[in-house]
Order: sequence, then C-alpha cells, then structure tokens
Amino acid sequence: MDERLRLARGFIAETSWAEWDMEPLAGDASARRYFRLRRADDSAVFMDAPPESGQDVGRFLEVAGFLGRAGMSVPAVLVADRAAGFAILEDFGDGVFARLLEDRPEMETSLYETATDVLVELDGRSVPKFVPSLEADIMAAQAEPAYEWYGGGIRAIQGAGFRRLQTVLEAALSTAAAGSPALLLRDYHSENLIWLPDREGIRRVGLLDFQDAMSGPPGYDLASLILDARRDVSPAVAAAVKNRFATAAGYDPAALEAALAVIGAQRNLRILGIFARLAIRSGKPRYLDFLPRVWQHVWTCLHHPSLTRVAEVVAEDLPEPTHGNLRKLKERCRQFHH
Repeated sequence: MDERLRLARGFIAETSWAEWDMEPLAGDASARRYFRLRRADDSAVFMDAPPESGQDVGRFLEVAGFLGRAGMSVPAVLVADRAAGFAILEDFGDGVFARLLEDRPEMETSLYETATDVLVELDGRSVPKFVPSLEADIMAAQAEPAYEWYGGGIRAIQGAGFRRLQTVLEAALSTAAAGSPALLLRDYHSENLIWLPDREGIRRVGLLDFQDAMSGPPGYDLASLILDARRDVSPAVAAAVKNRFATAAGYDPAALEAALAVIGAQRNLRILGIFARLAIRSGKPRYLDFLPRVWQHVWTCLHHPSLTRVAEVVAEDLPEPTHGNLRKLKERCRQFHH
C-alpha cells in the first residue's frame, strides 16, 4: 500500500464512511485520484489531491462555492481536510458524457447544447477575484511541452526551437483572444461532465474538474468542449453549439471563430506535449493513442487564415504522429522506465 493510500484510509477511518467499501474510480491526467465509497445503495466519492504534487483542495472548495452560488451543479463537499489534500464529495453517478454517448449517440446534441448553456451562464458573470489570470504570454508558454516531450521524444528540435513558435503564437493569442475575460474551468470536456437528468436546465450538467480555474478568453472552454482529445464531436453538433454560444452570449460569429482557432491550436499543442510527457515520464503509454486526434485538432485550427505564420512554424518544427513516430515515443517510454 502506498503512503498516500495509507493516509487516505486513516482519514476515512475518522469519518462516517469508515466502514464503507472503497473502490478506485478512473483517474485523470493529473496527480489526483478518486475512489468510490459504497454501502448498500448509498455512495460518495473520495478525492485524493496530494499537496506535494501541486494539488489544492482549498482552490477546489473556493471554485465549487462560486459555481454553486451561480446555480450550477457541483459535488457537495461532505467533509474535507485542506492541509492533507483529502475530501469526500457527493457522488454524481456514472453518467459521464463520454460513456453515455457510447451507448446513446442520439443524445449528443442535447448534452452539448446544455453544456454550452453552462458556458453562456459563466460568460455573463463577473470573474471571482481569487482565480489567476491566463494571459496570452502564459498561454503561449504553455505550449512548450509540445517541443520538449512530443517533438523531442521523436527527434531533436533544431534551430531556435520553441522560442520561434512562442513568439508567433503569443502574437496570435493577443489579437484573437482579446476581450473581456471569463471564468475558465479549463478541462471542460466529455470525461469531466456528468449528465444529471433529474435536475433542471443547466443543473443537468454536473461539473467535476474545475480546481485549476483561471480568468481568460471566453472561447477557451468551448474550444475544450468541441475539440475533445478523447472523442470525436460531430461537425454538425460543433457548428450548432458555436452558433448557440455566439448568439446567446452576444459574440460576432467570425470573431468567435478566429478566437476558437487560436485557442484550440494553443490548447491542443499543449495537450500533445502533456500526453507525450504522461507516456514517457509517468509511464502511461495509453495517452499516446489520443495523439492522432489531437494532431488533427491542431491542424483544423491552424487552417484558419489568421494563423498562417503559426502553421508554418508548426509544420517546420513538429512531426506528425505517424505510426512510426508513435512507435518512437513508445520506445522512449520503455527506455525511461528501465
């Protein structure tokens, strides 16, 4: 038993859930872990967010409070130890968008429209002062893992390396993603949204992963939703929700399209690097399976006319995740862990 699990069991032993069964739930790409606590027909979710790995239960509680007051569905916090990084939360069940749509693809439109309505509601609210700001320079710098871990995992990056992309990407972000900031949940996609059909309106969307929330360009979470690394969103649904967001939130459709392109390019370049890093450094090669879709998202975005220079740099610097290149990354993964 690892030390965190030993501490977790000690924490649970001092609560009302001490005698409940504990079973692991599917985790995410962070250091957080989740377990379901179950007894008969009742259940709760235990979250392990180790502070030594940069996790902050306190931020989760702050953002959850803000979203709850805004009329959104967030898990009720039943008990928490901020210093230890433990919390027991309301269990929203198994209606994860990604799993639900595997069995009921006909629900895609209604699920994504309601998820978009959540973003419209967020866009219309003032950003809480406790969240940091995601500026263009920070966003551009966040793409560096695409060079260090993805490109570097396949072949050495030559010349000026990442600095050249950083310069052109920051310029594009400064132009297209400008405007009044919104609260960004930042990992707003099908694996982090739970369908709660017994609730009304936007409360039918259960929000899970929001502790890394920041203030930034309004299209960020919409780009996260429709450019999903883990599943293909149908083009018709993607077009419909972009129009729904633009109309309801009052954005010019062409300006929103430009913003989504540069945000989507930045986000998916970053994901390329993060998923390669998870495979190579953390020994999680399953994330390499998502890279072809992520690469496709990058180039869907880079075809926007405002991103010609960014596209040129990416084409020159970063290799496509072909079968052979994915094999190289898997080999790097094996080498790193031997």
